Amino acid sequence: MEKKTKQTGIQSEAHASDIGEKYGWKEMLHQMWKQNPLAILSAVLIIAIIAAAVFAPVIAPYKEAQQDLTARLQGPGMKHLLGTDELGRDVLTRILFGARVSLVVGIIPSVISLIIGLILGMIAGYFGGAVDYLLMRLVDIMLAFPSLLLSMVIMYTLGRYANSVICIFAALSITGWASVARVVRSQTLSLKESVYVEAARSIGVGKFRIMFRHIFPNCIPSLIVLFTLNVPSCILSESTLSFLGIGVQPPAASWGLMVNQSKQFLFGMPWLALAPSITIMIVVLAFNFLGDGLRDILDPYMQTR
Repeated sequence: MEKKTKQTGIQSEAHASDIGEKYGWKEMLHQMWKQNPLAILSAVLIIAIIAAAVFAPVIAPYKEAQQDLTARLQGPGMKHLLGTDELGRDVLTRILFGARVSLVVGIIPSVISLIIGLILGMIAGYFGGAVDYLLMRLVDIMLAFPSLLLSMVIMYTLGRYANSVICIFAALSITGWASVARVVRSQTLSLKESVYVEAARSIGVGKFRIMFRHIFPNCIPSLIVLFTLNVPSCILSESTLSFLGIGVQPPAASWGLMVNQSKQFLFGMPWLALAPSITIMIVVLAFNFLGDGLRDILDPYMQTR
């Protein structure tokens, strides 16, 4: 009997080891490369763009606001690879520094909206009843408004009290949490009926401890995918707000603002608008491709197909 118990223990340990190896990060990356190599290439591209934004003062050929009126509206060439704008500023330099604004505006509001949506979604799903009803009706109200229109209202309202970047953070955070809350709520509803949650509840573990110790870790894969899909949405929203003139204000560099300032030269000097527009497209596609790849790897329903 003792020998059989030891064999069972050894088999359990071996099975646990296999699970650890199967679902390790290296194996997940290898599987993603086999299934969706475009996602890996997108991740490399995103890392390169982030590095370029961080080291922009070092790798940029000119200073961010350096003007040369004698070289204004020049086409792409050896001295200015992407040409110059109406004030003689190097377009490539402006794109590198604009990546800082766009990435920060894309990442920070996404993190804030994830935190808000995670907390409210878990509370609604776990407690249910009147709490669930009230929170979900609030989610329905938030989703009923067009996000861009609501962001514009928030920008106009807060514009007199804070600078434009802080207003964008607030606007995108307020408009982005509702969809996260709905996803987390649906997962919480299924997870709270799990055996391990029932076991924790039976031995007197507190509700909030159960939520953040047992339910939250199982929501992390979905949150990672939501994050990679929310970042490009925030980048597009910031670019749209800046293009409309209510986002980042001059002289700061922003991709949307660059498109807005170059629209008057669209037909005669199209590179001024095409350079930031193509950059926005590449970054948004990279995040979307990465999100699709992570979803295929982290979603158990996709793995079983």
